[in-house]
This record gives sequence, C-alpha cells and structure tokens, in this order.
Amino acid sequence: MAPQFDQPLRDLLRGADCTFVRQGKGSHEIWYSPITQRSFAVPIGIPSRHTANAILRQAGLPKAF
Repeated sequence: MAPQFDQPLRDLLRGADCTFVRQGKGSHEIWYSPITQRSFAVPIGIPSRHTANAILRQAGLPKAF
C-alpha cells in the first residue's frame, strides 16, 4: 500500500493557521494560507511526497516529506 500524506499534510497546514475553505470540485478541498494570502487546492488521497511538498510550497511552508 502506498503511503498516504493526507493527514500529516492537513496537520501541518492547520499548525500553520491555514484554514479549510470549502469542498472543491471532484476530490479536492480548497484551503487558504494566511502566509501567502492565497487559496490552493488539496486533493483527497495524496500518494506522492512530491505532491505533498508542492502543496506545502503553495501554502508558503517548507518541505516536510
């Protein structure tokens, strides 16, 4: 089974005061980062550490995976 980065990623986002905005289209959630003052999509079921790190970068956070 491939590792899932969903929960650790969401924990890091919450720890950085990022907030869940709404459910997006399909299997995505829309989150907001106070660091970058931008919204970004977070897919449900993140199998790749590269995807997880790219989402952190969009949120203005350092790589963690």
